[in-house]
Amino acid sequence: MAEPLVELQGVRKRYGVGTPVETEVLHGIDLRLDRGEFVALIGPSGSGKSTLLNIIGLLEPMSSGDYRLLGRPVGSLGDAELTQRRGDTLGFVFQFHHLLPAFNALENVLMPRLIAQGRFSAADRAHGLALLDKVGLAAAAHKKPAELSGGMQQRVAIARALSHGCPLVLADEPTGNLDTHSADDVFALMRRFNADEGTAFLVVTHDPRLAARCDRIIELVDGQVRRS
Repeated sequence: MAEPLVELQGVRKRYGVGTPVETEVLHGIDLRLDRGEFVALIGPSGSGKSTLLNIIGLLEPMSSGDYRLLGRPVGSLGDAELTQRRGDTLGFVFQFHHLLPAFNALENVLMPRLIAQGRFSAADRAHGLALLDKVGLAAAAHKKPAELSGGMQQRVAIARALSHGCPLVLADEPTGNLDTHSADDVFALMRRFNADEGTAFLVVTHDPRLAARCDRIIELVDGQVRRS
């Protein structure tokens, strides 16, 4: 069996440790994601979905357990190593696109490279333009976010998440702020990148229509995996 892209074993997350309000929100999560999978993460509000996504995304630490990303443990890594691992391996798409309003669409797509390198090259620019073409926005490369619709802005955010060739994109309610037509377009775009590029996606969604179109559904209830 191929090595998993993400593997969690017995992962727990507690807040307020050592205080009277200490609370455990994840209770021994076991989870595996393989390369090229397109997986929905569902569950009621307060079930721990965003916390789990943040742990997988190396945005906050787990309290205990084992997390391996591309076969390598991450629990003992320092901040600099976590930042590098996150930049090399993971892309992020959120419900609110978080595009920088002062930069145009192309510059927003290339922002991860600008942050990592301090600049972007002619080759990076060509790569960014090619990504915008793939999401249907080649003609909007020099438009600012305020000049784009919500669906267009989310497509720019997807191109940005894919700009450094990461094997896994974590998407937290990526269609939650869109109308049904735009949501379907954005979802279809992610599925196309999954099929064409082999990029794995873990998508948090409250939309049962979209969850049903994923390869697999992981359901989180009260901080525990109910099905996977």
